Amino acid sequence: MNVKLIAHTVMPDKVVAAAAKLCYSNTGAMELMDGMTDEKAESFVEMLANIGHESPIEHASFTFAIEGVSRSLLAQITRHRLASFSVQSQRYVKLTDFAYITPPEITALPEAAALYEDTMQTCVESYRKLSEILEEKHFTALSNQGIPEKEARRKAEKMAIEDARFVLPNASETKMVMTMNARELLHFFRLRCCNRAQWEIRALAKAMVAEVYPISPALFAKAGPSCLYGPCPEGKMSCGKMQEVRDDYKRLKEQANA
Repeated sequence: MNVKLIAHTVMPDKVVAAAAKLCYSNTGAMELMDGMTDEKAESFVEMLANIGHESPIEHASFTFAIEGVSRSLLAQITRHRLASFSVQSQRYVKLTDFAYITPPEITALPEAAALYEDTMQTCVESYRKLSEILEEKHFTALSNQGIPEKEARRKAEKMAIEDARFVLPNASETKMVMTMNARELLHFFRLRCCNRAQWEIRALAKAMVAEVYPISPALFAKAGPSCLYGPCPEGKMSCGKMQEVRDDYKRLKEQANA
């Protein structure tokens, strides 16, 4: 997995503070920005967090490049609808170099790992054979329509992989660019940093916390699972490791800000 913050709102603390102050001021947003120091902006953002006034933080957005994750993760993360996604297409990108994600629990067992590897190779071989068979069919049909050979071959390949991809597993590696505003990010972290979240999206969420925290420690002071600054919301389903989780995220933020 490779996670990188590639863009974000410039001066997010000042933008958020100015947006919040504007609601109660007869001064314009630009004037508020001009008259605000970094220290005042950070202090105001911390105050917003403490009183739970979250709507102004929607004005700060963060964009991530995410690679080395599975299509299974994609199905989970796109449930967060207040976000923007651009995902590598299996319809238009032929998988000439098939990569896949292996769950740690499978890696830990040699017998399971061997079976998993065999299954992945069977899937990719089926994909390749189907691509070849379908491509030849479409190429012949397109050629018979009088389409030039080079163009016919290009179109035939795209038509072939559109259907061949159906045999690819959830484990298939994918890449995406994702943008969320700060409020949605905090919501995402509360859910997906939790120990009860699925392992892959939990690892992604934790890596994202490490990326955004240095940009704005004030905005993301509470970034992480819900139990960092309150009781565990899982009730009887709690992992029972609240203090361990708190210590872990304290270390993560100290390292991220070092």
